[in-house]
This record gives sequence, C-alpha cells and structure tokens, in this order.
Amino acid sequence: MKIEQEINQQKPFTNNYQKAAVNIMFTASWLGKKQSDALKPLDLTIQQYNILRILKGLNGDPATIKLLTERMIDKMSNASRLVDKLLAKELVRRDECQDDRRRVDIFISEKGLKILHKASEALENLFTDPHLELNLEDAGILSDLLDRIRE
Repeated sequence: MKIEQEINQQKPFTNNYQKAAVNIMFTASWLGKKQSDALKPLDLTIQQYNILRILKGLNGDPATIKLLTERMIDKMSNASRLVDKLLAKELVRRDECQDDRRRVDIFISEKGLKILHKASEALENLFTDPHLELNLEDAGILSDLLDRIRE
C-alpha cells in the first residue's frame, strides 16, 4: 500500500525527499511493531534481543555496559537497565572483573543462547514471508540506499 494511503494523506507531499522521509519513519515504526509482536511470546523486547545478539557475536569474550551501548542499534536505550532485566531472566550473567573491581563483565548464558536462537528464527520468518513483496536482491538495494542516506 502506498504511504499516502497508509497515513491517509490528504494533500500531496512537498517533494519526494519529504515523502521518502515520512515513508522511512512509518516503515521503521511498522517493522518495529512486527518485530515486537514476533518477540512477545519469548518475553523479549527488541532492545533485549539486540543485547543478546551483541553478546553472542563476542564469541565468549566479555562485554561492558559501555561496549553494549556503543554497539546497540537504539542509542537511546539504557543498556544497564536492559542487562538487569536479562539477568533477572537468567539470559545473561554478570561477573566482577578481577583486574578492575569497578568493571563488570557481561556474558550470554546458555539459556540466553537458546532464547536468542528462537528469537532469531521468529524474526527471520518476518522476512521470508511469501506475502512480502521484497526479494533478496531488492533487500540488498534497499539496504544500500539506506546506507547512502547516512553517508
């Protein structure tokens, strides 16, 4: 569906730049809702999922809150609070660093790896839906265009 129909636009956009910006914001919100719905049965938020992905990507190396904050997609998220919630769910563990008692090392737990695997499958299914009108090549082109916007 065209963006004008989605938002019930009454008058035309000023130009295609404005239309593209509104479309990006609307689509980001739409995609975020889809992702939230897919993660809800696993009792995970998108931000918690992002933390687990970062930790898994470190291949067993520890993370600090600072590192997690730097790597998170949503820079406005409170990584410390997210880690506390994941700790309560036993999806991560927190160890005091032996060399620097002020530093806390964070690792993904086995339970966290299992949940992450299920969550990744659920999110992957969003993009392999046969009703999605975007093939693999289109997705690459779209990603390249979005990269160009941020250059």
